[in-house]
Amino acid sequence: MCLAIPGEILYVFGDGLEKMAKVRFAGISKNISLAYLPEANLGDYIVVHAGVAISLLDPIEAKETLKDLQIIGQIDEIC
Repeated sequence: MCLAIPGEILYVFGDGLEKMAKVRFAGISKNISLAYLPEANLGDYIVVHAGVAISLLDPIEAKETLKDLQIIGQIDEIC
């Protein structure tokens, strides 16, 4: 089983199949490919698999998930 932690897009760079984003996951930032999710933009919350964004998340639901994870002790910081 896999747990997906919502990530917030901090900034976007590149275009087309090379479109990328710097994404924050519970205090850790990573470069993520937006090739499969080109509609993603600054401030959006996404789900990532193997370094590729695969789904947009509703921001309210993403923040609730992060809050719940913090409550159960799975992450130390809310994005």
